[in-house]
Amino acid sequence: MNLIRNYRNWRRYRETVSELSRLSNRELSDLGITRADIRSVARKAI
Repeated sequence: MNLIRNYRNWRRYRETVSELSRLSNRELSDLGITRADIRSVARKAI
């Protein structure tokens, strides 16, 4: 079960990073996020 949970968390992390990376700098700024914050925000999402 731990393996499945880890895999799902990893997928959620990758999807979040991917979605945020597609946003423009302006859109990220509107959300209060910088490009450097994307990985941190994605980790918090899981």
